[in-house]
Amino acid sequence: MRKSLVMFMLTLATIFIVVACREDKTAGEKIEDGIEEVGEGIEEGAEEVGDEVEDAVDDN
Repeated sequence: MRKSLVMFMLTLATIFIVVACREDKTAGEKIEDGIEEVGEGIEEGAEEVGDEVEDAVDDN
């Protein structure tokens, strides 16, 4: 019984440490990440359009 209690307490302590050490982002950091993702998406889209235009010009 005592070993079970000790193992249970160690498990709870481990879970607490993992949750407490997790890095939470602030609202500003979340906004910055979102802006970066949108910017990367726009950049990728522009590259794809440029590639398609080049392909169309090469075909003609």
